[in-house]
Amino acid sequence: MKTAHDLLCLRFVRSFPQALFGAVVLFGAVAVCLSCRDALAAESPARMKRADSFLGVHFDFHAGDDCDRVGERTTRQMVELVIDKVKPDYIQIDCKGHRGYASYPTKMGNPAPGFVGDPLRIWRDVTRERGIALFMHYSGVWDYHAVATHPEWAAIDAGGKPNAKATSVFGPYVDELMIPQLRELAGEYGVDGVWVDGDCWGTTPDYGEVAVREFRKQTGAESAPRKAGEPYWNEWMDFHREGFRRYMRHYVDELKKSHPNFQVISNWAFSDHMPEPVSADVAGLSGDFSPDNSVNSARFAGRCLEDQGVPWDLMSWSFSRKTRKQKPAVQLMQEAAVVLALGGGYQAYFKQDRDGALRDPSEMDVMAEVAQFCRDRQAFCHRSVAVPQIALLYSTAGHYRASPRLFHWSGSSGVTVLRQALAKILHNQYGVQIVSEHHLTGAMSQWPVIIVPGWEYLAPAFRNELAAYAKAGGQLLLIGPGPAKLFEPERAAAENNTSPFVTINAVDDTFSSVLEKVLSEPIVGIAGSDDVDISPRTLNEKLTIHLVNTSGPHANPPAEGITEIPPVGPLTVAIRLPKSPKSITQQPEGKPLAVTWGDGRATVMLPQLKLYSILVVEP
Repeated sequence: MKTAHDLLCLRFVRSFPQALFGAVVLFGAVAVCLSCRDALAAESPARMKRADSFLGVHFDFHAGDDCDRVGERTTRQMVELVIDKVKPDYIQIDCKGHRGYASYPTKMGNPAPGFVGDPLRIWRDVTRERGIALFMHYSGVWDYHAVATHPEWAAIDAGGKPNAKATSVFGPYVDELMIPQLRELAGEYGVDGVWVDGDCWGTTPDYGEVAVREFRKQTGAESAPRKAGEPYWNEWMDFHREGFRRYMRHYVDELKKSHPNFQVISNWAFSDHMPEPVSADVAGLSGDFSPDNSVNSARFAGRCLEDQGVPWDLMSWSFSRKTRKQKPAVQLMQEAAVVLALGGGYQAYFKQDRDGALRDPSEMDVMAEVAQFCRDRQAFCHRSVAVPQIALLYSTAGHYRASPRLFHWSGSSGVTVLRQALAKILHNQYGVQIVSEHHLTGAMSQWPVIIVPGWEYLAPAFRNELAAYAKAGGQLLLIGPGPAKLFEPERAAAENNTSPFVTINAVDDTFSSVLEKVLSEPIVGIAGSDDVDISPRTLNEKLTIHLVNTSGPHANPPAEGITEIPPVGPLTVAIRLPKSPKSITQQPEGKPLAVTWGDGRATVMLPQLKLYSILVVEP
């Protein structure tokens, strides 16, 4: 089937007199055809910017040397099926996975062994005509093919061997392959942006000559340390973290120069993997949370993104990594609900076959159900902002000093205790935000409670500000021997058990009573079920209470997935307010609730909570 662009160009060529079909004129015809494409692009429906987007669908297959018929089954009808069923704001598709082979006929990179047509051109033409943004799944630091064919591009391990997966952020890979290929995608294909995978979390310390020489120059060290505990180890790790930031800012800024409207997202940058201020001009923040135990993963990851000041989304895997089976729609809805209740956007990942076609088009029926569930709630959740209640400290300094990895949430005792505390706080039905030093510094008084979970190191100035917060009346809860030792001088100086610090040894059976002590008057209280996550938030200057049914075996689902999540209830919800509200409505059901007012609280009763509802308070 010819596209509108093809027909327009064909009409142009047929209108030329026969005598003009010489070589020079043919080049002119090609130029005009390109102008036709530009004209069609200008006349196509406007596509939503990623910063404004709410719902997406992601496809990838990490093409390899086994892919010799890419595009054979990619059709306009296939792309239109996705759009018609899901109605996404954007689509992300594979273009270069970790193996380094491009799944489109690139002239700048390393194409898969064989193509039937140009599948990317089909995806772009259809999405352009339908007003849907198209983003590329592109593996950044990880490129197996690049380091195999250019070992000088690879990061070097402590034993002197090139890494088989990771390029060096100090090497020429970014300028010689990555940026030219992204410019090809932005210019030749006109895609809207890129979702760079295998980037921060794929970065590894590099013992190559360039990196070591620069490190010695910056620090005065005689050599690079080989393991934790050796002199300059923390400086060595921070040197590589800054190396990654420079590398990321470089490709983001270079693409902005050549293609100002090209939108760049680096998977897991400035997130739970990289808990620090946003320092690159990215179009948004994003990550794919764990394919199994997904609800708990989303609870953690979403709270690490929601206060970063940049639009964000999170991605479900639509299938279990353990069983490889498709998750039922209701299971994905529960995962989506956790994300939406924190103000984020949502997308889900579906597999492409080895030729780039959809693995199973019927899976779009599942995504259609999930998409409708999300759209029904969009007006009441997207871009909502948390009401400060409990601040749970994810210390950048403490984590980076303890973690054996450059960018990942694992590896530090502080994160282990933090996640234990988070689970208990949510089970006890308090609103909680996960925040770092850059959120709290100069703003601690916004939170009635700050929890320091397990951290063994805090920067002195920040530690002193926390101590001052506690002395001024803030509730500072210390969990574990690490935080207790950090604040030992103030605790020892307190007389007659009047310490402003609340200290416990671990997240244990006493934790619930301690929470009740430090936050005796939360903004929301609930009775009727323990399986409801509460998130008090504001949207459009109105208080909204987000209630997510988290019952069911989501931490360890059965092989066939979760096919049913029973409703919970009846629920009694009490909301602390300065005055009696005009109304409280349960959304998206559109159901006005009877309100009882007394003792500064508006109390409503929900006969049941199916999966995710929002209580909208009209003041």
